[in-house]
Amino acid sequence: MVQAEQLSQDPLVFLPGMMSDARVFAPQIGALSRHLPVMVAPLLGGERIEDIAKHLLRQMPARFSLLGLAMGGTVAMEILRRAPERLSRLCLMSTSPLADTPAQAATREPLIIGARTGRMEDVLRQSMMPDYLAPGPQRIEILNQVYQMGMELGEALFVAQTRALQRRQDQQGTLRKCKVPTLILCGEYDQLTPVKRHEFMAELIPTAKLEIVTAAGHLPTLERPDVVNRVLVEWLDGKG
Repeated sequence: MVQAEQLSQDPLVFLPGMMSDARVFAPQIGALSRHLPVMVAPLLGGERIEDIAKHLLRQMPARFSLLGLAMGGTVAMEILRRAPERLSRLCLMSTSPLADTPAQAATREPLIIGARTGRMEDVLRQSMMPDYLAPGPQRIEILNQVYQMGMELGEALFVAQTRALQRRQDQQGTLRKCKVPTLILCGEYDQLTPVKRHEFMAELIPTAKLEIVTAAGHLPTLERPDVVNRVLVEWLDGKG
């Protein structure tokens, strides 16, 4: 059970993944918002990670704990680079510090074309494949929720976020300089940002703690919310 007196009282800011919103953190918001201020910051502000980070920093509290999931983790690393003094804690989940290679950036172009020509549902299904999540009966339900979020957020945001990912900078140097208490979290079945990528991130940050969530893939917040909530409480109360 979450104990209110244990948790840091700095606000907790959630950054969702690409084409996601607060729904991807619904179990965490429900568990934590009774005990500390919580906000979800949409990844808006331009077609570069730097512009999104600048846009978000203007809206965020003076000091806060930051959790970034997937693309949200990419933006979180840029926020760390720009304003480390404003972060009290950092959690990077299902993400990577690496830039797109030219080949990876090129594979995103057909997705942009598809989104612009009315094939958003197909594009979303190509962007979040079933095997990115852990096998099990909840996989289809979670995927359908992800696709619904993406359809509601729309083509223009998909294009802007895809461009931002194509152009993102390598953040290995940022992580090497990180002095903020950091949790690295991933699902054991994540094929989009695999466990080895998270082990690598944890090695870059000397004080980071690595948590691998069993029976979860790229979206552990929805796949294993009980485990994620417990680990986040430990992170927020200084044990993680």
